[in-house]
Amino acid sequence: MSRKKISSRLGRSTTDQIFVRGHDLAEDLIGKVSLGDVAFLELKGRLPSKQESVMFNALVVTLVEHGLTPSTIAARLTYFGAPEALQAAVAAGLLGMGDRFGGSIEQAARTLQEAPAEDDRRSLARLVVESHRASKQVIPGIGHPVHKPADPRAVRLFALASENGFSGRHVQLMELIADEATSAYGRDLPVNATGAIAAIASEMEFPWRITRGLAVMGRAIGLVAHLQEEMDEPMASEIWSRTEDEASSDMPADRD
Repeated sequence: MSRKKISSRLGRSTTDQIFVRGHDLAEDLIGKVSLGDVAFLELKGRLPSKQESVMFNALVVTLVEHGLTPSTIAARLTYFGAPEALQAAVAAGLLGMGDRFGGSIEQAARTLQEAPAEDDRRSLARLVVESHRASKQVIPGIGHPVHKPADPRAVRLFALASENGFSGRHVQLMELIADEATSAYGRDLPVNATGAIAAIASEMEFPWRITRGLAVMGRAIGLVAHLQEEMDEPMASEIWSRTEDEASSDMPADRD
């Protein structure tokens, strides 16, 4: 029985060189290429154009930081329990990036990429909203509990997309979905950051299956910063003790 050859096109090393997608790491990349551009290189197999660089870096920057979210709290609490393993605390935060936080990029991108390439995008957007409403499912990529009537991150990303040639049918469909949802539900449901990232990543021809990874890349940086702050100004112990106190405050007293 023949075995499949194990190989990777991403990187290789010799005694005195390291190659990343065919580029000499020390000579071609270090000190010359930004982290975002190297991430693009890893995913696409080539360095980005100027416009692609602006847009991709903007996408990754967008979700680096958003305050005390569940993922950052999880990271801080994990570090409190295992201060010897910073990497475990970062991993704990990343594990919380599911369909509600960050992972909705993947759902929104899939909706956009699997939608028929029809001229009547308004009807298509209405169909997406109606199908989600009928099944009582959240429409990925729209609405935000804080940012109303617009998510400033989405506004900025769409402006950059227009300036750099990445404002096509996916962006238009995402905006129409938000418009139709706002009308159908009778409240502000703007495109949020994950919806904008999904639409622009789709314009840049990133497959929907990888788009959640864009959130993971950015948030990992933010989590390391939260852990640095936790080292200098701890709050995990306070979160734990207050949660324990408040959760047990209404419990009935034991009766013998």
